[in-house]
Amino acid sequence: MHNAGQAPRIVLILGSAPDAVASRSWERSPFRFIVAINNAWAIRTDWDYLIYPDDFPDERLPTAQSPFASIVKSDEFVPAQNKFGGFVYAGGTMAFTAAYWALHALKPDVMAFLGCDMIYPKTGHTHFYGKGTADPLRRDITLRSLEAKSGRLFVKALRGGAICLNLSSLPESRLVFPRVKPEVLARLNARRIDALRAAFAGRIDFDAASLAQSRETNLGYFVEDGRYWERTAEFSEAEIDRIDALWAESVAQLPKSANAREACWRGNGRKPQPSALSKSPPPTIVGGAL
Repeated sequence: MHNAGQAPRIVLILGSAPDAVASRSWERSPFRFIVAINNAWAIRTDWDYLIYPDDFPDERLPTAQSPFASIVKSDEFVPAQNKFGGFVYAGGTMAFTAAYWALHALKPDVMAFLGCDMIYPKTGHTHFYGKGTADPLRRDITLRSLEAKSGRLFVKALRGGAICLNLSSLPESRLVFPRVKPEVLARLNARRIDALRAAFAGRIDFDAASLAQSRETNLGYFVEDGRYWERTAEFSEAEIDRIDALWAESVAQLPKSANAREACWRGNGRKPQPSALSKSPPPTIVGGAL
């Protein structure tokens, strides 16, 4: 997290939606790190981390990379996601997995997402490279509400001192994060990030978030090796839906935009609870979740 006088740690999480190619013209300077998901390494050559699942085809991997770039595989991202409760609660698709890994490993002030809206048109390109698989829309017990899973991520990140923003200009998104124009990132400093954190905290229903966390803990749906699909018979869809509903409720009042003229910069909304932004360690719960 940022210290006074230091540039903020802004991480670009880059997915493969058609609009992700807009980032090719962006200056690198606002981003401390660029995390490319799956095929998104092909969008820019200056990515720092490429993250992909074990079943990602070898022929789609880059044939060359910067000596300063790194590959992130399941031996790293599974333990990282487990720190935040594991795949069943966090959602088993790479946009969320990459974000939880970045939150754990890179300690960002801001995670800015592009190409991760998880909207797949019936006609035209679904991905920047053409037609692709709509992985987040597959029938999966962990992906019953993408909006709720993104809300969970937003709250988890905020409690860790980071804010999630969506750089997309598309009319629809499954992410609930406030939208922001790319040029705003270059103007972010410690004071403005603190103001956004406080403003967003004022829009979060932390009672609903705490209840969701308690239900996750009590159910104990935790799969240490991340292979949750081998144990789906152990999980109740109805219970997961109840938890998802609480996470969705917790972020229902988030502003749609975080651009400078929007009200969220002025902190309108709920008054943050005294402990809302506390970074003190939470109590230990099942599977080491936070």
